[in-house]
Amino acid sequence: MPDPDNPGTVQTLDRALRIIELLALHSEGLGVTAIGGLVGLHKSTVHRLLVHLVSQGYAEKDESRSVYTLGLRIVELASLRLNQVELKTEAGPYLRQLAASLNQPVQLAILADFDAVSIEKIDPQAHLRMYSQIGKRVPVYCSALGKCLVSDWNLPELETLAAKVPFRAFTPRTKTTVEAFLSEVQLVRERGWAVDDEEHELGIRCIGAPVRDFTGKVVAAVSASGSPAVMTTEARVIDPVRQAAIEISRRLGWLAGEKS
Repeated sequence: MPDPDNPGTVQTLDRALRIIELLALHSEGLGVTAIGGLVGLHKSTVHRLLVHLVSQGYAEKDESRSVYTLGLRIVELASLRLNQVELKTEAGPYLRQLAASLNQPVQLAILADFDAVSIEKIDPQAHLRMYSQIGKRVPVYCSALGKCLVSDWNLPELETLAAKVPFRAFTPRTKTTVEAFLSEVQLVRERGWAVDDEEHELGIRCIGAPVRDFTGKVVAAVSASGSPAVMTTEARVIDPVRQAAIEISRRLGWLAGEKS
């Protein structure tokens, strides 16, 4: 991990970024000597940096021509960013409609490491965006959003995730075992929706549903939250949340029918 307090580390990071930017401008690829001349570095330094960039997927080497090009990792990161922008744009009207129909705050989240990360949150009061909540992270195992986000993972993937998650109790109602987590995810698959029944915060129940892209993969989740007295597990609450997720999925190109 780069140390921002270490000038040498920062310099190395700066050099690596310059090389990445240079490769972005030369899609045909560049050799070590050419890169060194363009960025003003000795070729041994350039080679060392390129070896690391290749190992991390940020650059690729064409062995037949001894040149380097941008790696697929850059494409993946750019796609994620573009997809988030598209996702928020397409989801906006449905989030506002859901917040108004239930008169409760609603969220749109994506998966990051072991957490569901909010990328949009709408308050029912005048459809205000709750900027202070955007970027908030909640663990997958005790949130409706998180359970939805991993609902299409296979068992080995879920077990690998569970082995890395530091399960801890946020409230007396938090389920902190792998077995309970796997059971909750299975319920999401069967029902098409998830519930956080005061598992992350006492007095707050969340109902969530998965959002799919054109391939059918779960790429996000929608949830509405409020007091348990208001956010019941009745159809009048669940159906609007599921329908919002379905409509957003359709906007992303998902055409697999009503089941989410």
